[in-house]
Amino acid sequence: MDFSLPLRKIIHVDMDAFYASVEQHDNPTLKGKPIAVGGQHRGVVAAASYEARKYGVRSAMPSKTAKEKCPQLIFVPPRFARYKEISKKIREIFYEYTDLVEPLSLDEAYLDVTENKKGMESANLIAKEIRQKIFEQTGLTASAGISINKFLAKVASDINKPNGQKTIHPDKMEHFLEELSVEKFYGVGKVTANKMFSLGIYKGKDLKKRSLEDLVRLFGKSGQHYYNVVRGIHTSEVKPHRIQKSVAVERTFFEDLLDEQQINEKLESLAEEIHQRLQKNNILGRTLTLKIKYKDFSLFTRSITREDYFSSPEQYFNTGKKLWELRPFDKAVRLLGLSLSQLNTEEKKQVSVQLKIPFEEFENE
Repeated sequence: MDFSLPLRKIIHVDMDAFYASVEQHDNPTLKGKPIAVGGQHRGVVAAASYEARKYGVRSAMPSKTAKEKCPQLIFVPPRFARYKEISKKIREIFYEYTDLVEPLSLDEAYLDVTENKKGMESANLIAKEIRQKIFEQTGLTASAGISINKFLAKVASDINKPNGQKTIHPDKMEHFLEELSVEKFYGVGKVTANKMFSLGIYKGKDLKKRSLEDLVRLFGKSGQHYYNVVRGIHTSEVKPHRIQKSVAVERTFFEDLLDEQQINEKLESLAEEIHQRLQKNNILGRTLTLKIKYKDFSLFTRSITREDYFSSPEQYFNTGKKLWELRPFDKAVRLLGLSLSQLNTEEKKQVSVQLKIPFEEFENE
């Protein structure tokens, strides 16, 4: 590890089975039971409780597969307004400690507490306080990872889940990374992991033996990232202003649709919904994309970009209909979606100041 680099104190906070835990908290009869947030008959699992995970139920799994794995699984429809409400409370707790908060989703965020509003030296104690406050104010548990960069903090938050935390101290970092399975490294997906396995690269120590030239030859530009990250070099800063690049709404239907009138009604409903969401957040966009998933799960997307911004539900609907007419098949439709990109948010340059002061003392777990 190059200790000439500025060392930071980064916390990654990750709520435990967030959507499912909210449902169990709000409806105590669901506590201790295997539940899945999502549609039972169509669609996928948005979240699974820990009781359901014991049966192999996971998020993004088709609902039918989830039910086969766990016949007693209870499906609960998602309530995103409620999840956002609780997420807002959790973020308010984060801001009590630092303004350098980078939300990744409703249920997880990075915090840079190198310099913090409470003047606390121990990032470990800050994480404990935050987790305790989250529990007291929402009744939900969170896990946390603490280290000198975002990558290590994110890996650490997974180690003592649920309702735990883990600090990876700079002194222990080298050994930790050498023993870490390569599939746990940020940026290593299933395909890359399998390629690494075929090359005899199973752990960080195997990856570390490879030269930079070798890794770039094997993995292209990502080779540089793998070379750095296994040595604890991950300089990505906590960015408090994440610029939204797209807004999307979609619906999976209980029964496949083939009737043109029904399609138009659904498109009109989607157009109205996306308009309301954009209007609420004062967002405009120039590229509208229609997404169609057919009964056989084949996917079709097509986009139209305007010189000026879309601004009304009528424009979304009429453009959506034009895109629908460009579809390649007249097959039964399982899902419809509209999304808007090329947003005005990308024009609003937001500058975040990253504090860089010497690393002081982490407390060991």
